[in-house]
Amino acid sequence: MSKITTCIFDAYGTLFDVNAAARAVAARGAHEGFAKIWPAVSAQWRVKQLEYTWLRTLMDAHLDFWQITQDGLDWALEANDCHDPDLREALLSVYWNLPAFPEVPVMLQTLKEGGFQTGILSNGSTDMLAGAVTSAGVGAQLDAVLSVDEVAVFKPRAEVYDLVGQQFGCMRDEVLFVSSNAWDVAGASHYGFRALWVNRSNLPMDRLGAMPQLEVTTLTDVPQIAQEGL
Repeated sequence: MSKITTCIFDAYGTLFDVNAAARAVAARGAHEGFAKIWPAVSAQWRVKQLEYTWLRTLMDAHLDFWQITQDGLDWALEANDCHDPDLREALLSVYWNLPAFPEVPVMLQTLKEGGFQTGILSNGSTDMLAGAVTSAGVGAQLDAVLSVDEVAVFKPRAEVYDLVGQQFGCMRDEVLFVSSNAWDVAGASHYGFRALWVNRSNLPMDRLGAMPQLEVTTLTDVPQIAQEGL
């Protein structure tokens, strides 16, 4: 098997904390009652965000991820009887500046020092990803930030995973693909990447016929895993 040369990361939920927007707005205490329901709103927002990417791909009705993010939030707010436009705007504003998980900066720096190519491959729009990378301060540790904007379909379509080889000139089995989303890991593994699942919530693996080569709970050990191979 080929040596791993390239480490590619999903963005939302993997490098960046998608629950941070609702958590931060709730902590401000400016919107009455939101502190009690923010976990439900955040979870439902994320579920709808993902569902809409898959459904729009099947419908051949692509929209950029920022619009889908807004649509998912609108559904979650309505489901929780929230009709405050200021709350909506506050949540969307924070989403442009999501923090990275604590271990991310050191992990990426260690990969770069180890000679690995690094990148993001995300459903996120180009502008959204630029905002997240900048706010997290990890741009210098990434060789490329790849968005589905280039192909106008969402993961786990093969056209999205194709972007990695086109950018880095690597073979599929030279790529360590890292995601917190089980369906994304399954898609990457089926495609031919070596897939690492960051199972932060201790969930069961999706039954999609393709499995990760390894499962971890944080990104801390990714550099060692990349050096040793899978």
